[in-house]
Amino acid sequence: MTAVGVVTAAAASVIGWRRFQARLTANSLVLNETLPIHSKWWRDHAKEKGDLLYVAIGDSAAQGIGASAPNRSYVGVLADEIRAVTGRTVRVVNLSVSGATVELAVRDQLPRFVKLRPDIVTVAIGANDIALWDPVLFERGIRQIFAALPPYALVADLPYFYFPRNERKVAVANRIVRSVAAEHGLTVVPLHAETKHQGIRGMMTQFAIDLFHPNDHGYRVWADAFAPSLAAQLVERFETPDVAPADVVGAA
Repeated sequence: MTAVGVVTAAAASVIGWRRFQARLTANSLVLNETLPIHSKWWRDHAKEKGDLLYVAIGDSAAQGIGASAPNRSYVGVLADEIRAVTGRTVRVVNLSVSGATVELAVRDQLPRFVKLRPDIVTVAIGANDIALWDPVLFERGIRQIFAALPPYALVADLPYFYFPRNERKVAVANRIVRSVAAEHGLTVVPLHAETKHQGIRGMMTQFAIDLFHPNDHGYRVWADAFAPSLAAQLVERFETPDVAPADVVGAA
């Protein structure tokens, strides 16, 4: 290839990358418009009565940003499975806030959490900490959150981030999550392993238009990560005489 050809190809590559970035930015703005819609949906549904109280701590993934509807987030999928397995009604209090870091969860979600007496608890927080990674701040917040949880809470490690630079940070974060969880006797949900197992196929088929938030399929994968631990807990803690663990999400 001539020098002119190389320059032309490089310029085309730059233009293509800029167009791609512009499209992602536009797609992110589209999803941002759904933030108040999802938040209101969860607030409204938190008023519904239920035999069991399921409380979720988290960020935009728990809110279901990127899904076709709020209840198609992993929280919504798990709530449906709790109802199906236990045969009981379930009230869901989704404390999650889009954009929440661990520090913000301590500030905004934990004070509300400690006033509740939940029967089921899930925690998936920390993905937003990777952008401005501070392991000391992260561990301090994780310790505060985990110390406030009941022993039956299910805490997820961080999902797979695909790119090596981010994955190095995620590896540190997940070591912290597992270590602090072990100190408190909490069950760690292997979200990282479950999402990493999806491979390139997952990157192509399980993300929303911003290529960051999961879509309906991606949230089902998140729910599958919780499935074994949730099934064991429901069978152990609640009367489910006519339902086998295989009936829980992800067992098919």
